[in-house]
Amino acid sequence: MNTRILHRVLEPVLRSLPPEAARQIASAEADDELQQRVAELAKKANEGTLTPEERREYEAYIDAGDIVATLQVIARKTLETATV
Repeated sequence: MNTRILHRVLEPVLRSLPPEAARQIASAEADDELQQRVAELAKKANEGTLTPEERREYEAYIDAGDIVATLQVIARKTLETATV
């Protein structure tokens, strides 16, 4: 996934959000169950024991994490420029 392209596509959308929505995006975190599942899959990936289904699941989590991280970067930049 090319996060630079994702950033470029999402930035205009996020800049139109109200500050409270940007704050919520900037501070969003995965719940404990999701974090545990990703950690479990990461461990299995490092050990080389992922099944093909688990590999697809793990890669989907990585892609989703990239999207969320990109959204959070843009949201934080939006909030910084809003307060300047």
